[in-house]
Amino acid sequence: MRTIDIPAGTIEYEETGSGPPVVLLHGLLMDHTVWDRALPLLPEGFRYVRPVLPLGAHRRAMKPGTDLSLRGQVRIVADLLDALELDDVTLVHSDWGGAIFLTAYGLDERVARQVFLPCEAFDNFPPGLPGKMVGIAARMPGGLQLACRQLRIGWLRRTPLLFGQMAKRPIPDELVRGWTEPVLQNAGVRRDLIAYARSPFHKPTLIRDTEALSRFEGDALVLWSPANRMMPPDHGPRLAALLPNARYAEIPDAYVLSMLDAPKAVARELHHFLTNTADVPKS
Repeated sequence: MRTIDIPAGTIEYEETGSGPPVVLLHGLLMDHTVWDRALPLLPEGFRYVRPVLPLGAHRRAMKPGTDLSLRGQVRIVADLLDALELDDVTLVHSDWGGAIFLTAYGLDERVARQVFLPCEAFDNFPPGLPGKMVGIAARMPGGLQLACRQLRIGWLRRTPLLFGQMAKRPIPDELVRGWTEPVLQNAGVRRDLIAYARSPFHKPTLIRDTEALSRFEGDALVLWSPANRMMPPDHGPRLAALLPNARYAEIPDAYVLSMLDAPKAVARELHHFLTNTADVPKS
């Protein structure tokens, strides 16, 4: 993997293709591999960047004392775009919703377009039972290690308390082993995840900062999966209504991780959006 240094520490990322940059984000206790199924199906003519954010599946701990609260994590995304000197970015959100606040914090100058797969928004931080369970585990001695060991057991992983509400179809063991290894093996990674999971989430502020997306003037696609129970079905249309230049579409046969549940459908919608809004030859 490639690496880039930012004020918070060293960020790993993978990159493929050339052209206008598309940054594919991931959620808590996941990494770039959540996009493995969909990436080969995405259109040519773009530079796909998949960073590993410090959300628990990262292998390089951040510098001690780094702000890893929600605001600090958003700053990390902005610093990453700066360090990679990315402009005209299409930012693709999934599961973790922190980066939707780039506009609220005045940090979206490099972002030209945004895509919103099911993700945290409005007051839904942390989301559902799995989000609350991470917060509880982070406050218990050894709780995160126990949770990660449970995630490695297929039938436990598919329960509503863990990843049962995240994916409609079983998530491969090899993916989950990669996502959980850092927490099990690296005390610095556990420290980083604890710092985020224990940080405060002030719901009125979260709603206000989500609604700041009304100031984002670029093209947007809200690609929701209303069958999922973690990211409320009405949040997709609410996000689309906020954004001045948004199109709303649905992936019906999927939960939160629609790029795993329905990679062809997600790729088809992204293909249409990217080739019709970015300055590339149409195919």
